[in-house]
Amino acid sequence: MVTKVVYSKKAIQNRKQILSYWVKRNGNNQYALKLNALFVEAVSLLVSFPNIGRKTDDANARIQVVKDYMIIYEVVGEELHILTIWDSRQDPDKLKEQLK
Repeated sequence: MVTKVVYSKKAIQNRKQILSYWVKRNGNNQYALKLNALFVEAVSLLVSFPNIGRKTDDANARIQVVKDYMIIYEVVGEELHILTIWDSRQDPDKLKEQLK
């Protein structure tokens, strides 16, 4: 059972960059707010059902897809660790570097 959500510095930074991009691109924050709500909803679902994410090559890490983004996380004891939020339209080799 998950009792705490822990965001890595990288996950916090990525989330801010993603939302900031959409604010700048659209000239308002409406889509960014909706996307952020989807991220929050996905993490809330993971707290209740931590094993619903897709398995990865890493035995501990899982992926939850939210639109074009992947929330990469792992469960450590009773904590849900959000490792990163990744735009799946990017070069996958960059993701490997980021998760090191």
